[in-house]
Amino acid sequence: MEKPSSAAGSAEVRPVQQQDSLTVVDNRTGKRYELPIQNGCIRTNDLRKIKVNDDDFGLMSYDPAFLNTASCISKITFIDGDRGILRYRGYPIEVLAEKSTFLETAYLITHGELPNRSQLSDWAFHVTHHTFLHESIKKFLDGFHYDAHPMSMLISTVAALSTFYPESKDIFNAESRKKQTYRLLGKMPTIAAFSYRHSLGLPFVYPDNELSYTGNFLNMLFKTTEIKYRPNPALERALDILFILHADHEQNCSTSAMRGVGSSHADPYCATAAAAAALYGPLHGGANEAVLRMLMEIGSVQKVTEYIKRVKAGEGKLMGFGHRVYKNYDPRAKIIKRAAYEVFDVMGRNPLLDIALEVERIALEDEYFVSRRLYPNVDFYSGLIYQSMGLPMTMFPVLFAIGRTAGWIAQWEEMLLDPEQKIARPRQVYLGYGQRDYVSLDERI
Repeated sequence: MEKPSSAAGSAEVRPVQQQDSLTVVDNRTGKRYELPIQNGCIRTNDLRKIKVNDDDFGLMSYDPAFLNTASCISKITFIDGDRGILRYRGYPIEVLAEKSTFLETAYLITHGELPNRSQLSDWAFHVTHHTFLHESIKKFLDGFHYDAHPMSMLISTVAALSTFYPESKDIFNAESRKKQTYRLLGKMPTIAAFSYRHSLGLPFVYPDNELSYTGNFLNMLFKTTEIKYRPNPALERALDILFILHADHEQNCSTSAMRGVGSSHADPYCATAAAAAALYGPLHGGANEAVLRMLMEIGSVQKVTEYIKRVKAGEGKLMGFGHRVYKNYDPRAKIIKRAAYEVFDVMGRNPLLDIALEVERIALEDEYFVSRRLYPNVDFYSGLIYQSMGLPMTMFPVLFAIGRTAGWIAQWEEMLLDPEQKIARPRQVYLGYGQRDYVSLDERI
């Protein structure tokens, strides 16, 4: 079984060996401690044994942004950042993107195994027949200002679903969780499309459950006067691939938010809204928008070299390059690049593509970026695809959220059923004042 490098971000389980331990000598006291190592980790609570005296709280680990702290054990997604590997439940992302559909991949992520034909048919039926929204939700959406950001609308509306389905609070009921899973996967594209139509002042388009998951989404986005919307197969497939690539990505910011809020036993709609709020941030779901803005700022292929010089001089950032986990070419970026050309064949070549290709070419040959292991990530080409499909940049994080919902739900349920998980409550290192005497208002200078 493969054992990833420390940059991987996740570790594959292997049997515990008797000699798997860490010997620590506390130079403050001269005491020696043996800390067990399991699955490449020590339990941070074992550090509490290391004390100067009996009144000492014990040693803690300090890890801002969780750069090297595992908060859970998971069986969903494996990443080896050094080798550019991403797998869902053991299946390489390249294989799933080529051979699977998003709904099939969502089943795999949530259930742990690929479905057989009967299971997939049943799964697709239940998800697609939960696409309709309660009519009162339409009134809720209509209450937003015409220029409200679609992602803000999505976050608020997903949270509001909690009031429509109060039984969702029965989180330890397996049947209830299953129904909320169908609802979230089914309704997320509808909320996203309605948010988009609202921003344009267009009437909402109801779901067409005779279409595929992504075909129906395109229908709700773009249908105008035609009696029956027929999605372009190339766009339908490209969107399906993008949803697959975004379905899960280990313990990222939004997934950690889903688990953190879920650990308080909040219902899945409130937890998903929290995850979507985390995704809304420009350092997470807004990264592909930053790539497009960079390409537009560069303006032409002839100006790429000058822009790269400015980046190397510390005067800007090369957006869409580098990743917290990947220190190799992001495997999702290669897949998206191929999908981009299929979209361009239908919608026409995006004028920013040539700039993007030149940025990529120079960066992959320049020692400055190569030595820093800065390679294109998933955001570098995804924005070009969305833009070419006619979607505004405000919709980019919304599209991300649709695909990632599958992962959020799977991670939430895995957290709930893990007997070791408790309500999330990180420690802190307090460096503020000690006890102080209160000074009355009249005596304060």
